[in-house]
Amino acid sequence: MATQLVGAVTSAVSVRGLSKRYGAVEAVVDVGFEVEQGEVFALLGPNGAGKTTTVEILEGFRHRDRGDVRVLGLDPADATTSRRFRERIGVVLQELAVEPFLSVRQALVRTAAYYPAPRPVDEVLGMVGLEHKAGDRVRTLSGGQQRRLDLALGIVGRPELLFLDEPTTGFDPSARRGAWDLVRRLSAGGTTVILTTHYMEEAEALADRVAVLSAGRVVAEGTPESIGGRDEGDVRILFRLPSTTPATALPVPATPQDVGTLEIRTNEEVKVLAELTTWAVREGVDITGLTVERLTLEEVYLRLVGATARRGEETP
Repeated sequence: MATQLVGAVTSAVSVRGLSKRYGAVEAVVDVGFEVEQGEVFALLGPNGAGKTTTVEILEGFRHRDRGDVRVLGLDPADATTSRRFRERIGVVLQELAVEPFLSVRQALVRTAAYYPAPRPVDEVLGMVGLEHKAGDRVRTLSGGQQRRLDLALGIVGRPELLFLDEPTTGFDPSARRGAWDLVRRLSAGGTTVILTTHYMEEAEALADRVAVLSAGRVVAEGTPESIGGRDEGDVRILFRLPSTTPATALPVPATPQDVGTLEIRTNEEVKVLAELTTWAVREGVDITGLTVERLTLEEVYLRLVGATARRGEETP
């Protein structure tokens, strides 16, 4: 997290009571959250949950119906501060919005000119791995290379706040890891990042905190480790026994799984592990493959949005 200065804005983003309606459809309903300076904050949710509308309001591209929104201390809907606001944020959209006949370098040079203190173009090319494509036309880039250019255009202005909308779509695993490393470096340097993604692994790898939107409402918020009670729920203890030892000999009940693996589900993992390992040492039983697993972020996410859908509240 970035160090807070006396008198500085304590939150990079503050949202309270945000609502937006399209006709009869309530796309966003009383949404509220805070994003600290230097934090990576992920907005998760199914299609139609209100993520895009929320982010577009924060970016100043869409007007809200109700609520208070402050981004870097400014109201993104205030036309009198629009230029100053634009100079302080970076936006990475889902689709490349650059003329196809420009070269990669030309696109970056043009965008850099809109900012008072941009990063050097060659530095940005190196950061996103496009240094060997600088002279190539945008239309000749592969899908993954176009996403890299999207990212480059978002960071060339040295933004205080960076919006990343599905930033690694179309990336191969190596390129995705490289993009994650870049986001971590930017955050470590004080850049605040608001991320939307459908990759739960990505949210878990990058986000300091996440908020799950469903039917236009925030249904859970917290760290990836704790959201939805993930840090307090049941765990799975998995292990294997020698073929000569029946599962009925165990001191606690276990359920057979695939390929000879046994599973114990419990919310008292310390107690159960102590009983299991004490029994194994006393009886001379060689337990192999012992692992402890909690619910994955994806499992918690599906529970949260599934509960909303079952209540019949999902936004059309």
